Amino acid sequence: MNMELDFIREMFDSIAPKYDFLNRFLSLRQDVRWRREMVLAAEIPPTGLVLDVACGTCDVAMEARNQTGDAAFIIGTDFSPGMLTLGLQKLKKNRRFATIPLVCANALALPFQSTHFDAVLIAFGIRNIMDRKGALKQFHDALKPGGKMVVLELTAPERGLFRQIYLFYFKRILPVIGSLFSKNAGAYHYLPASVLKFPSPKKFSQIMVTAGFTDVRWKPMTFGIVTLFAGTKK
Repeated sequence: MNMELDFIREMFDSIAPKYDFLNRFLSLRQDVRWRREMVLAAEIPPTGLVLDVACGTCDVAMEARNQTGDAAFIIGTDFSPGMLTLGLQKLKKNRRFATIPLVCANALALPFQSTHFDAVLIAFGIRNIMDRKGALKQFHDALKPGGKMVVLELTAPERGLFRQIYLFYFKRILPVIGSLFSKNAGAYHYLPASVLKFPSPKKFSQIMVTAGFTDVRWKPMTFGIVTLFAGTKK
């Protein structure tokens, strides 16, 4: 487990400099819309307290600030120092985002009080955590009663011609593009493998329920290449 954790951390540290560019390029900027819908689904109260787990370069935290204004308090956390360094640089470029604090922490051992947050968000991060139920329980514990957890994750279309096209692109084309722009070519071989191993939306929703969440729902987006999950702490 520790070896796997170190591998994931080192991988994200190495791809951090090109992470934003490749996200926009490989998704044709659809990732911007996905994050916007994610934050909307969280239904953050005007003065809410928000935790962005696996915050990466802080795109979700910045979108949360854009949607809630300055009244909400947003915290970002990630276990990759490389990602956090770039995220901090982005936040400092705009006074509106500069007040968002960042914490280096593991999603399985969050350094926050229980029943503290109105919303917990994680985009493209739960896939990289093997103990997903353990992480979800951490998020559940961090939420206030009535608080919402929203997960945005890459998924594979379940059937049809588009699935075949998608798999060809994901397995053959994406690793080549990733290796052209990133020093870590292995990261873009890991990406399709990790997506294909991720549970189906129905199965992942069941894991959310066993972790304690109620009113669990999911919404496929862009032909099912990403799925938005939401659950509430009773």
